[in-house]
Amino acid sequence: MREFGYQRVHDVPGAVALCGEEPAARYLGGGTNLVDLMKAGVERPALLIDIRELPLDRIEATASGGLRIGATVTNSDLAAHPRVRLGYPALTQAVLAGASGQLRNMATVGGNLLQRTRCGYFTDTALPCNKRSPGSGCPAVAGEHHNHAILGATEHCVAVHPSDMGVALAALDAVVSYETADGPGELAFTDFYLPVGDTPHRETALPGGALITGITLPPAPVAANSRYRKVRERASYAFAIGSVAAALEVRGGVVRDARLALGAVASRPWRARTAERALIGGPASAEAFEAAADAELAAAEPLPHNRYKVALMRNLVVAVLTELAEQADPAEETVR
Repeated sequence: MREFGYQRVHDVPGAVALCGEEPAARYLGGGTNLVDLMKAGVERPALLIDIRELPLDRIEATASGGLRIGATVTNSDLAAHPRVRLGYPALTQAVLAGASGQLRNMATVGGNLLQRTRCGYFTDTALPCNKRSPGSGCPAVAGEHHNHAILGATEHCVAVHPSDMGVALAALDAVVSYETADGPGELAFTDFYLPVGDTPHRETALPGGALITGITLPPAPVAANSRYRKVRERASYAFAIGSVAAALEVRGGVVRDARLALGAVASRPWRARTAERALIGGPASAEAFEAAADAELAAAEPLPHNRYKVALMRNLVVAVLTELAEQADPAEETVR
């Protein structure tokens, strides 16, 4: 690890101004990903701006009935908050699935959004990687890619985004707030991450030097009947090989509202809009859930060693939706 500067800040304008003075600066929250990448030589900031004492550590109700989550709220506090557990259970489940208790105590909500891929080619500086060194190539395409993308990838990058929390936020229509030297801004979560295209090193739509200040969850009755399920290669804490965040409203055996996002299948949490359109207004049946999953996964372009993900994700979507349908409308037996 090379030498770097360190400065603690106590107000948002001061943090943003300091970052503007040093283009190679990085904001430091819990450091659970950034510090590891610094040790590996992947990240090489000239200055770390410690934001942990900024007044961004609260979870508060919004005037419209949603929730505002500060950027420095720890993952542990987020998962344990009563309004999150009751109103947005998929978010609590996703956070608890994401890491050990020790890491959750350190990791912050804002930092979680900015964590980088765990692709082995990205984290090994002896190997080429377009995400780390633009134009150097993507050896994963012809190399080790069993846990890489099946949706939205290009020949320039097939890595997947590692966040569990981000999958739930994508399904829940979250909005990311940020601050720049020019003032505040917002991004819908589904617009927060950029498509891979031919510039995989550009990962988010945040303006340069922007500081994430919080996340807003809009009021959504359907979110109370939500679930996050993660499949991993071992029972202990590990990154997903596939995950689903879903919310479902069923009345009289008919799907009235549906939210669905997939994880570990793309460079960003994948909002399954095609599947949602197929579900809403249709029967809450296994056949309808299978058809919706197939419609979403019709765009999949798996590589030779990750073809299993198509069937895995199909089965996972159907299983989660079936459980939610039975929970949402217990008087109606889900057709199998």
